[in-house]
Amino acid sequence: MSNRIRTVLLVWISACLIVSAVASQAHFLLNLNVRVFHVEHTSDGLRIFLRIPMPYLVADKTGEPGEDGLPSAAPFTTNAFEDGRVVHFVDPAAIATDPLGLGRIAETSTVVKAEGTRVPGAVESVSIHRMGNEPGFATLNEAKQAVSTGSTLQNDPLVYVGDAVVDITLFYEFGHSPASYALSSLLDPGLPDQDMTANLILDYGPGDPLVFRTRGLMNDPVEVSHSRLAGIATFVWEGVRHILEGIDHVLFVVCLVIGAHGLHALLWRVTGFTVGHSVTLSLGFFGYVPSGAWFVPFVETGIALSIIYAAFLAIIGGSTGASSNRKIFIVTVLMGLLHGLGFSFVLHEILQVTSPNIWQSLLAFNVGVEVGQLAIVLVTWPIMTYFTRLGPTPEMSLRVSLALGCAAISSWWTFERGRTFLEML
Repeated sequence: MSNRIRTVLLVWISACLIVSAVASQAHFLLNLNVRVFHVEHTSDGLRIFLRIPMPYLVADKTGEPGEDGLPSAAPFTTNAFEDGRVVHFVDPAAIATDPLGLGRIAETSTVVKAEGTRVPGAVESVSIHRMGNEPGFATLNEAKQAVSTGSTLQNDPLVYVGDAVVDITLFYEFGHSPASYALSSLLDPGLPDQDMTANLILDYGPGDPLVFRTRGLMNDPVEVSHSRLAGIATFVWEGVRHILEGIDHVLFVVCLVIGAHGLHALLWRVTGFTVGHSVTLSLGFFGYVPSGAWFVPFVETGIALSIIYAAFLAIIGGSTGASSNRKIFIVTVLMGLLHGLGFSFVLHEILQVTSPNIWQSLLAFNVGVEVGQLAIVLVTWPIMTYFTRLGPTPEMSLRVSLALGCAAISSWWTFERGRTFLEML
């Protein structure tokens, strides 16, 4: 057995052994992990309209298990055993007794500083809604309307905490309207995927509203100033993070790069992918796609299959003429259409169509995706170029090994995502 075959088999077997430990990178972890801050400037301070999933406020506040095995309930919740596991429900009676209690939890954990000084916030209102039935919250006017409407759960005692969102109004008195401020959070609820929390900060200072985007628990302060460039930069960075942290996108771009023979072919491939995902990123964001529950896993399955196909193209190689480049351009456009839908689903969850400066934010996110894609190319292409200079055998061994590894991982994703898709039908 030749060394090249041994290398290929080793990579294939290793990938198959570890693939079960590699989680498929879903685009939808943010669906339940979104916090929105509308910040209104007043003559004497800042008023924040906050929408937050209820688990962020109470998940870390359960007590020790009692004799029945149930932990003492967190504030404003009840709990019970359901199919052998503990489940938590919203307690409307406790909320009615202390209607601003959840707001105090939010105020204690929300840090607002201007000119280095932190001031305490005053809780002005709290309302709670079942997720999916909550009023709009994309603009400042919608946020004001939502908090003025009040809670919609007074007569619905069996709502899971994980299905509840809380709208809170907080006022921070500085004696003036600060030109810039820092916003951070002390919450650490211990929730799965909490590091993927999408935080959207909309600042309504002088001039047009500005939108800032950051991910995580906001332990590190977000510096908010009335700088359009600063707001744009947050969306560019999130586009970069999305493609670099999305393992499926990384593997797809790697397969595009290792299958290209020369810079001209690489340009055709990368351009095709860019054109494709730019189109569907916009179409998907604005809702011009099916809305059925089956569509998300369908797209995810298609993305996994596109990686397998890209790996196949990388292995078989092909001609390098203009006709071949045009064909691969069309193929990568079609594949980019799928990946663009994945990008759009994430962006739509954190930025609604009616949000301020929508085109600016959408373009900035797309630019970030392109920067992330370029970073993958700049790492992969020099490595392939180096191996090419060593001779056809080392180059082929590396290309085939990488392609087979990508295909093995994507085969597992296809199985996982395809099963989810079939269950949705």
